[in-house]
Formats: sequence, C-alpha cells, structure tokens
Amino acid sequence: MVTKSSRTRQHIIQQAAALFNQKGYAGTSLQDIMEATGLSKGALYGQFKEGKEEIALAAFEFAVNSVYGMVGVQTRLVDHAVDKLKTVIAFYREHIFTPPVEGGCPIQNTAIEADDNQPVLRARVVEAIQEWKDRIVHTVQKGMEKGEIHDGINPEEFATYFIGSLEGGILLARIQQDRAPFDIMTRPLLERLEEICTDVSR
Repeated sequence: MVTKSSRTRQHIIQQAAALFNQKGYAGTSLQDIMEATGLSKGALYGQFKEGKEEIALAAFEFAVNSVYGMVGVQTRLVDHAVDKLKTVIAFYREHIFTPPVEGGCPIQNTAIEADDNQPVLRARVVEAIQEWKDRIVHTVQKGMEKGEIHDGINPEEFATYFIGSLEGGILLARIQQDRAPFDIMTRPLLERLEEICTDVSR
C-alpha cells in the first residue's frame, strides 16, 4: 500500500531531481524545492531529516534510475550484444535535448559540480559511473561468451572508452545545441563495435 508519506517523499524527489539537474546543488535552495513542491520547510525536513544534501542524493538516485529504466526498455528488446550497445548510443543521441530528467545527463551534471566541494555526492557519482561500467562490461562479456564479440577485448577498457565517448559527445552537443559533435565523438565508437563484432553480416 502506498502511503501519503511515501507519495509526498516521491513528489519531493521528482521535483528536486529536475531542479538539481538544471541548477546544480549550489544553485538549488530549499526555498526552490519548497516552491516546486508546494510544501513547507517543515514538510521537507519531515521526509528528509538531513535536509538539502539528503534530498540531493535521493534526487540523483531517481534521475540516474530514470535514465537506466528508459535505456533498459529499449535494450531488452535486442538480443545481440553489439546491437545492444548500438541501441544505447542511439538512445543517448535521441535524448540529448529531451533527456529523461530535464537538464541533461545527471551523472555528467552532478560530477562537474560535486568534483571538489560535495564529497558525498561525488562518491555517489563515482558509484554510478562504476555501475554503468559494470553494465557495459557485462554486455561485452556475454557477447564474448556467445561468440558475438571477438575474444581478446578488454571489457573494462572498452567500457571506459564507451562512456567517455558518450559523455563527451553529450557535453559538446548540449553546449553547441547541435547533435553533430555527438556524432563525431561516437563515430569511432560505432566503427569499433563493427570491428569487434564476429558477425558482420547480421
């Protein structure tokens, strides 16, 4: 049973996720969250006793899971490992300007701001990147086991290259308001996927 308290908490998280993703941690105040949710400061602290930092962590978790959830819906429909990875690239390209959470990639946005002055948030970003890497590593390893990807590929190194290509492309595309930089950054990645694929005729 969904309680009123849990609905209130989810409402705060959803509204705060968009705020933090657009304005950043420093740029988002409790007053902003109060205005976005229509709740009092007491109501916010009733749900998040540690205040703004606790809300930010929950909002980041929600934002990242929103992205993963949407990506998962599409990749679950694809069987071949290489095509799964291509689907991920296509997803991020399609959603550069219409991301699941308004403001762009939550990992990228939070990482830039939290690098030096928000150690708790930074630690969670590091975990999120590792979780993303683990997903890619798993896909590559499964592809190798099924004979879809050539042996000898270093899954960890490939995952780092994969994420770096996407994030760099997203950053430049959003700054320039043009998908072209994303295509330039991911073109070598797509070529690499073709190189490691065992079935070039699929």
